[in-house]
Amino acid sequence: MRWMIVGTERRSRGGIVLKSEREIALMRQAGRLVGEVLERVCAMASPGTTTGELNAEAERIIEQAGAEALFKGVVSPAARFPFPAALCTSVNEEVVHGIPGNRRLRDGDVLSIDCGVRLAGYCGDAARTVAVGQLTPESRRLLEVTQEALRVAIREVRPGRMWSEVATRIQELVESVGMAVVREFVGHGIGREMHEEPKVPNYYDRSQRRNDFRLEPGLVVAVEPMVTLGSGDVKYADADAWAIVTKDGLNAAHFEHTLAVTEDGVDILTAGGSSASAGA
Repeated sequence: MRWMIVGTERRSRGGIVLKSEREIALMRQAGRLVGEVLERVCAMASPGTTTGELNAEAERIIEQAGAEALFKGVVSPAARFPFPAALCTSVNEEVVHGIPGNRRLRDGDVLSIDCGVRLAGYCGDAARTVAVGQLTPESRRLLEVTQEALRVAIREVRPGRMWSEVATRIQELVESVGMAVVREFVGHGIGREMHEEPKVPNYYDRSQRRNDFRLEPGLVVAVEPMVTLGSGDVKYADADAWAIVTKDGLNAAHFEHTLAVTEDGVDILTAGGSSASAGA
C-alpha cells in the first residue's frame, strides 16, 4: 500500500490516516483522561446508584480537564434527538448506546460504560463492562470472555498483519465457548474525529474481504468486541431509538481500547487508572 505525506499525517488512497508520533502523544493524553473517567465511574457502579449519577461525575471530570465529551450531541438518523450524555450506560440486554438517567442499578446487573473525549483536538474512546453486586456464573463468564477477546486482539496486533487475522482470533475465542460476536456494530479508526476509516469488525467472513486492511505503524483504531450470551442478533430498543439491545433479551458485554500500531507491536492509548490493564 502506498502512502503519501500530507502535513503531519500520511493518507492512503482508501482514506485511512496514519498518525505521527506527535499526534499519537496527543491521543494518549485524551486516552488517559478516558481511562480516568472509566476508573472513577466503574468504582461508583453499585446497587442503588443511578446511571445519571455516573454520567454527572463523568461530565464533571471531563469539563474540569478542559476536554469535550465526544458522545454528547451526536445525531443519528435513527434517533429522535441528539445523544444527551457523556457516557453510554448499557445495562444487561443493552449492548451499546444506553442513555444515562434515573435507572437505579440492581444487584446482578451487567453494566457496560463507554466514554469518549476530545482533548487538544484529538480523541480517545474506551469501554468497560462491570458487575453490579453479585453476578450469575453465566454473566460473570460473559464478562471474562469479552475482556479476554480484547486482550487477544491486543496480543495479536502487530505491523504487517491483516486485520482479518486478528478478527478471526477474536471470533474463534468467543464462539468456542458458545457465545456470539455482535456483527452490526464494529470498531473504527480514530484521530481528530471519533469515527474515521477503517471499520474494525470483531469477526471475519467473505463479506469482509474488500474492507480488510493491513496494520501499519501509525494506524490508530478503537477495537471494541461486543459479545452476547445468545445469538448476537440485535435491534433498536423502542424507548428512545438510541439503545441497542439483544433480540433474545440475553445479556451482553462490551470492552474497548484505543490502540496505536507501533513498529514492534501495539500501544494502548486508553490505559489508565489503578486497575487498568490490557482489556481492563
